[in-house]
Amino acid sequence: MTQGRIDIITMGCSKNLVDSERLMSMLAAKGYDMHHDSHDVSGEVVVVNTCGFIGDAKQESIDMILNLIEAKTNGKIGAVYVMGCLSQRYLNELQEELEEVDGWYGKFDWDRIVDSLPDKTNTAITAKPWERIITTGPSSAFIKISEGCDRMCAYCAIPLITGRHRSRPESEIIDEVKNLVAQGVKEFNVIAQDLSAYGRDLAGGDSRLASLIDAMADVPGVRWIRLHYAYPVDFPWDVLEVMRKHENVCKYLDIALQHISTPVLQGMRRHIDREQTLELIARIRREVPGIALRTTLMTGFPGEGDAEYDELTEFVKAARFERLGVFAYSEEEGTWAARHLKDEIPQEIKDERRDALLDIHESQALELNEALVGQEVTVMIDNGIDEEVVGRTQWDSPDVDHLVHIDVPDDMEMPTPGDFVRVRITDALPYDLYAEMI
Repeated sequence: MTQGRIDIITMGCSKNLVDSERLMSMLAAKGYDMHHDSHDVSGEVVVVNTCGFIGDAKQESIDMILNLIEAKTNGKIGAVYVMGCLSQRYLNELQEELEEVDGWYGKFDWDRIVDSLPDKTNTAITAKPWERIITTGPSSAFIKISEGCDRMCAYCAIPLITGRHRSRPESEIIDEVKNLVAQGVKEFNVIAQDLSAYGRDLAGGDSRLASLIDAMADVPGVRWIRLHYAYPVDFPWDVLEVMRKHENVCKYLDIALQHISTPVLQGMRRHIDREQTLELIARIRREVPGIALRTTLMTGFPGEGDAEYDELTEFVKAARFERLGVFAYSEEEGTWAARHLKDEIPQEIKDERRDALLDIHESQALELNEALVGQEVTVMIDNGIDEEVVGRTQWDSPDVDHLVHIDVPDDMEMPTPGDFVRVRITDALPYDLYAEMI
């Protein structure tokens, strides 16, 4: 165990990561040596930021807590603190079952961890609420613009955990962007549970996403802005105009559709039907030519018979999404679906349907990538591995999308993380591109 060291372990989504980074900044200001997601934790305190979204994620968080308790018992680490979505949702049950945990904090009171630890500097913390230690490399960061969700989809536990949608003030977000630019950040991945609702809870009641992205794009030093987790209903169409207007707003949109069958969408309480979904996709692609759409689909939701699944299959074949994730339905206690619908589809059928859709997408992804061979594109460098340099295009979000493996000729200077370089695509796999720097 290393005195003065605190380890932070983040489970789940990038929204959790932002909270971890904020906590790290506040604890560093108190004089602690901060480490994030280290493979060898040894801190006098280890904080695990948990996920409570679906069954597998919850189990992973519980397994991590159990591993840390064992490490504490063996004297490798000191105190174990738990924060985040899992403890927000199941605090009483977890406290009863895991008495060895030294401190429990939820999704919104994790800053109490700072107050619970002694100050090693004897100076007052004056950090801004958005100041944080970036863990995603020197040039890329996530920007969380709101918290919570008002949609209440039948299958989703997020509103039960995070509560109602709450937008951050635009001025505060712009201050954060300027601060991060000063630290060297060039790529800003905008995240929220519901981007479409940004600003609707503020004065005026209208979406302010377009205004925010327009202001972000005007900040000197911002090279790429990428949008994640828009909701298909009440989509803020004016953000597409901003995307066309600014070269530094990536032609990329993450918008979860979940399904295409109208009866299934109605059961999911998605407030949209098949025809509206098809028109949504067509209009987005019509207004922003060349845009890469990432979406998420779900198999095995109650009511998805063979006919509904076949409809979903044909939809995937026709839509040819540039990026696609597919998940099998997981019944979550407390949700509308858990209370009103029977989870009768066998797990193996859910998984088979998911895998079949992913197989279709894999062949499409290969075709889309092969069409890029011979073209020149801009790539942001993530890291270098020996002679290989790895980066991403504007159509690729960190951690979830494709990578570009770049050959650097001997007579060219080796790029470093955060550099933007021009490359020519030389070869393609379904989820990887190979290129030569030019």
